[in-house]
Amino acid sequence: MIIQTRVLLPKRLWEEAQNKEQLKQLILQYMNKCYPDYAIKRVKNGFAICERRED
Repeated sequence: MIIQTRVLLPKRLWEEAQNKEQLKQLILQYMNKCYPDYAIKRVKNGFAICERRED
């Protein structure tokens, strides 16, 4: 079963990023560290829209 969920991303990611590419990298680093089982589908309004597999 695949569960879709939203993860609120820290505001600091946008504050630290110099450009859009760096923002993408910061988001990926954050998600891989804090939510390793989540796959990011898109980012919208400060949330990462993710999927995770639940057995």
